[in-house]
Formats: sequence, C-alpha cells, structure tokens
Amino acid sequence: DAAESANRSKSEFLANMSHEIRTPMTAIMGYAELLADDESFISDPNQIVKAAKTIYRNGEHLMSLINDILDLTKIENDKLALELAAYSPIVIVKEVLSLMQIRANEKQISLDLKIVERIPEKIITDPIRLRQILVNLIGNAIKFTERGGVILEIRQVVDRELLLEIDVVDSGIGIELKNQSHLFKPFAQADSSVTRRFGGTGLGLTISSRLAEILSGSVRIVESSPGIGSRFRVTIPVGDLNQLQIDSTNSGIEKRDQSLPKAVSQQHVSLKGQRILLAEDGLDNKRLIEFLLNKEGAIVTVVENGQLAVEIALQAVENNEEFHAILMDMQMPVMDGYEATALLRTKGYSGRIIALTAHAMTGDREMCLASGCSDYVSKPVNAQNLFAAINA
Repeated sequence: DAAESANRSKSEFLANMSHEIRTPMTAIMGYAELLADDESFISDPNQIVKAAKTIYRNGEHLMSLINDILDLTKIENDKLALELAAYSPIVIVKEVLSLMQIRANEKQISLDLKIVERIPEKIITDPIRLRQILVNLIGNAIKFTERGGVILEIRQVVDRELLLEIDVVDSGIGIELKNQSHLFKPFAQADSSVTRRFGGTGLGLTISSRLAEILSGSVRIVESSPGIGSRFRVTIPVGDLNQLQIDSTNSGIEKRDQSLPKAVSQQHVSLKGQRILLAEDGLDNKRLIEFLLNKEGAIVTVVENGQLAVEIALQAVENNEEFHAILMDMQMPVMDGYEATALLRTKGYSGRIIALTAHAMTGDREMCLASGCSDYVSKPVNAQNLFAAINA
C-alpha cells in the first residue's frame, strides 16, 4: 500500500544517503591520515596538494548533501521566506552560467545560452531561489552529459499572463519514459543504478519544483530520450507588467567563453591592522580562523567562551582600543554567544558582532540577529564570506 511504498522509498533514500556520505568521508579520512602519519607521502609536495584538493572537493560534496536536506526540510515545513524585487533575468542567468562553467570545463562539454526572442528587462522574483532552481537543473544536465553540451534557452510566452520560460537542454543519458513520473518525488530515485553511478541525493529536482511553485511557477520535463538527452522547463510569472520593459538583448545562441569565468574569481580582501576578537571554543576551528585572519593582516585576540569575550571587549572600549569586529561562536561553554552578545548590547557596546554558528536551519539567523549580532556567518566558514562580513 501507499504507506509501505513511502517507507520503502525513504529506506532506499537513506541507504543512498549513507553511501553518498561514506564515500567522500572515506577520501577525507584516508587522505588526512596519510598527511598526518605517512612520511613518504608528505615528502612529496605534489601529493600534499593533491590530498588537500581531494579533501576540499569531498568536503564540498558533503556540504551540498546537507544543504539539499535542509532546503527540503524548510520547504516542507513552510518556513522558506521569499524576497521579491525587480531583477534582470539575463543577469541572473549569466551569473549562474558563469558559476557552472567550471563544471562544464571539467567534463569538456559546452555550456551555451540561447535567447529565443527579446525578453523582459526586469522581472519580479526572488533571485536567490531562481538561481537555486537553475543551478540544480544545469548541474544535473552537466552531471548526466558526457559528450556534446548543455544549452539554456530563454524566452517569454503569454498564457493568461506574461511568463518567463527557461529550458535546460542537454545531450546526456536521457530518462526512460517509465521513470519520468518519479523525478519530482522526494526520497524517490528514477533509477538507483544511475544514482550510484553519478552520485547525488536525488533531491535537486524536488527542491527545484517546490521552489518554482513557491514563485507561482513550475518545473517540468518536456521531453527525454535515452542516449539522446533531455529538456527541462522552468516557467515563472514576470510580475507587474507596468514595471516591465523589454530587454534589447539580441536573440540567438551566445557561445560562451570556455575559459575560467571571471565572475567566480575571489577578490582579495585585506584586514591589515584590524583588531579582531575571536570567541571560539572548538580547537580546530579556532586554529583555522585565527590562521586565516592573521594571513590577511589582522591582529587577533582569541578567547574560548562568551564570558571572557564580554570582559575583554568592554575592557578594550575603556582603553580606547575597541575591536573592529567580534567573531562570536554561538555555542560555547560558561556563557554562549547569544547571552554574551545580548549582555554586551545591554552594556552599551555598539561595535560589530558577527555570529559564527554551525546551525543553519530556518530561524537560526533571525535568533542571532535578535540577540544583537550585526551579521551571521554559518560554518563551515568560507574565508571570503567571513572577510566580507568583517568589512561590511
């Protein structure tokens, strides 16, 4: 019956997730052990670089799994907030293509944009969610395409209202007709053997479909043939026509520069001379964050609990040596980051306090800001995001 089928799907999903987690963890732990204990391994600089890149790549894969699960949880619990405003669809699309170009380059396939006809200059949407939909769909297309390429087609259509239609077309492995009905169901895989071969949670399409529905649109499969490829379609309303103009961008296929996109290169951030107070009890995180800050020229003071953070921050103000920013771990012994931040604010501290937390569920950011934090950076900490928050 339906309950048994649902339980079976969830069991298969959990088995697949176990595989997806254990595979990168094997690489991470294996290479970490070699770096720590194998003298012949660490005597070769090339092996060290290879190990570091492997650990980082597998760590990114684990983060993508966690993010997929968190996103689905937020959507299913109706906790996903939208931020609607006027944005250029072409700018959003080109940002996504720049991001995904690296993956296409790695597989030596093309990634192109085809503007079928002139489209609205601006649409009313949530750009973060639209980007997420496109990243999921293009990421899938690249993952399942081993030769040829992927084309993003964008056009406007009228169906009772003006709509933006974006097709993701690939020359990949395709999907059997009997499996297409399972594509957008959570915890269901169209073909478990394909999932094992290419990896992933199988949640990307479910998340994309739900996000499109929240944007009053849809994601669907238009056509797919095994060995030939697939066409997925995103359709979203463009918003209030009175605010819209037609983009003058030329129609046709835009062949993309296959070199490393400039859009993803990191800008150098200097923290030279900035005094930073780091409140963090985790030894490994403390060492890493302190190293990153020192490398950029910051002068770092480190404490391991909120009570010490409060005492040292207030003392610095008295001595006219106020910290440029406090990096506040929110889960610490003696006094946690929430209590420490609230106490500093009640004592009139007006400096910048940035929350550092491994909690990334709905409401965690709001809790940090409500306690008095100026900004929020989730763990694992991305160095550029951290530097940007410090300099904001």
